[in-house]
Amino acid sequence: MRRQRGITIADLSRMVGMAAQNLSAILRGKKDSRASTFEALAAAMDAEWVMVPRERLMEVRQVLEGKGAGPDRAARSSLDVFLSPGREPAE
Repeated sequence: MRRQRGITIADLSRMVGMAAQNLSAILRGKKDSRASTFEALAAAMDAEWVMVPRERLMEVRQVLEGKGAGPDRAARSSLDVFLSPGREPAE
């Protein structure tokens, strides 16, 4: 995300008030951090830090990639059912 937004490690470290060397180690998984650090990083990139259950991770990724989002086009809407020919009028 940082690269997609054109934010350098130096820029991000200034935004969150952390040494660039420490931030780089955290982002590479070489150093542990606290939740407050991740909250600060997310805020600096105008994002939200969330936890996703592993069993839902694939679904969340699909939604974020634009796959699986939106209405199911195979399912008929209530209006389609209402307007369908051969529908018996309600009594």
